[in-house]
Amino acid sequence: MSKKITKDRIVEEADKLFYQQGFEHTSFAQIADVVGISRGNFYHHFKSKDDILDAVIVLRLARTHSMLDDWELENSTPTDRIRSFVHILLVNQNKIKRYGCPVGTLTTELTKLNHPAKKHANEIFVLFRTWLRRQFERLGRDDDADALAMQLLAFSQGVATLYSAFQDDQFIHNEISRFERWLMSIKGGTNTPVEAI
Repeated sequence: MSKKITKDRIVEEADKLFYQQGFEHTSFAQIADVVGISRGNFYHHFKSKDDILDAVIVLRLARTHSMLDDWELENSTPTDRIRSFVHILLVNQNKIKRYGCPVGTLTTELTKLNHPAKKHANEIFVLFRTWLRRQFERLGRDDDADALAMQLLAFSQGVATLYSAFQDDQFIHNEISRFERWLMSIKGGTNTPVEAI
């Protein structure tokens, strides 16, 4: 296995483990075991768990950029692009049910740990916020585009958290329907808070 392939595989497996069991509860040994390399070889690629965390965040940022670019290409209207953002709750429904939102769980854990990487991890939320704000601006909502982006981020995080807590499939489908009504009200020019719909 080439050095680059091994390093990429370490990051991919660490990403999964950090999501499934948390950064703090994932050890070097667990990652090395999943990848199938010795600890000595592991240290050749990464000197610390923080180095791996940084690489995982970079990977997640790159994947998020790519996903947002795909939504831009696949959807001709801002409304459809915003809908794609919320529908990731359904696309990733099984993972969210078991582990919560990958972005929310990591940033929350790093904040609790007061870890220096918490600001870097938060860049994923910033990326979503900026992208959503741009979509709302394209809907003609220049004055409240950022507030709407934050409202939608809060909605998606709340749904993911409660879905993971209650394991209620009907809940997530009801919330997506409520979001659809909210999005239509936004497109229509009103500013009804999502929780009021």
